[in-house]
Amino acid sequence: MTIPRKVAVIGAGDIGVGWAALCASAGWPVAIFDLNPATMERASIEIERRTRALVALGRAPEAIVERGLSDLDRASSLSDAIQDADWVIEAIHEDVAAKQKLLAAIEQVAGVDALISSSSSGLAPTDIFGRMRRLDRCLVTHPLNPPELIPIVEVVPEGRTSVAAITRAVGYLRALGRHPILLKKSIPGYVVGRIAAAVWRECIDLVLRGVISVDDLDRAVSLGPGIGWAAAGPHLTYHLAAGEGGIRGFTQQLLASFESWWQQLAHWAQLDPDQQRVLIHGIERAYKGKVEFLREARDRRLNAILRALEQARAPSGQESG
Repeated sequence: MTIPRKVAVIGAGDIGVGWAALCASAGWPVAIFDLNPATMERASIEIERRTRALVALGRAPEAIVERGLSDLDRASSLSDAIQDADWVIEAIHEDVAAKQKLLAAIEQVAGVDALISSSSSGLAPTDIFGRMRRLDRCLVTHPLNPPELIPIVEVVPEGRTSVAAITRAVGYLRALGRHPILLKKSIPGYVVGRIAAAVWRECIDLVLRGVISVDDLDRAVSLGPGIGWAAAGPHLTYHLAAGEGGIRGFTQQLLASFESWWQQLAHWAQLDPDQQRVLIHGIERAYKGKVEFLREARDRRLNAILRALEQARAPSGQESG
């Protein structure tokens, strides 16, 4: 796979910074641009911090990282950022109209062969690219946060995205050490967002109902199903849980229990203002004064989990889940 001559990241929030740090850590020339000067100033600092953190975590060679950082272009305009870019990544906030406007502007200045992707976390590609003329080269590449650490990236084509563009995007992502998952069709929230939304709703509900505290709930997930799913994923976890019987045996033994729980799970679709205040207050109180420490701890734990999974992977590469 030929790597891009240059990657342009448009939008310098956390996701844009993560994309830039990831590309720089691979030694790829990357340009970043944002209309907000304050955001650009913060991004410049954060990209260097997060890229060098990958060296400290043993996820990138120092020499390559320094080369990538030396090539980092803090562009002063959209056209300067996109010039000569083989891959343009839109990474602004989740607003359809704003994305449409920006992507239409990107199309005006991008090279004819440039791949154009959106980092949307759940919007329909047909909406995001609604003002584009050439849809064959457009698709969603949705990373998880932080993008430079978590390897999964959802690839969601627009209905008219070419096979060549999909293959190219998947190749770029794999060259960056990512694990692209290709959605067969678009659905609101995609796959990762829908799963996260479903689990988080139940977690919120349990806290608001006074069943458990915020911090104990987080431990229950991260040290419970979170560990199991990191090792195997939900389907494989249950398939393995019943021994020789597999998923057939599991459903025979426990499906009735799950069905009774499903009937009692939260099914509300929005939080009222009072519930929002209670939730926000509970989370802020649980983690007050510890956010930066916990962010660094999270990154160390993510790295340790990834390292353990990588080391435990079978030589054949036939593992799943």
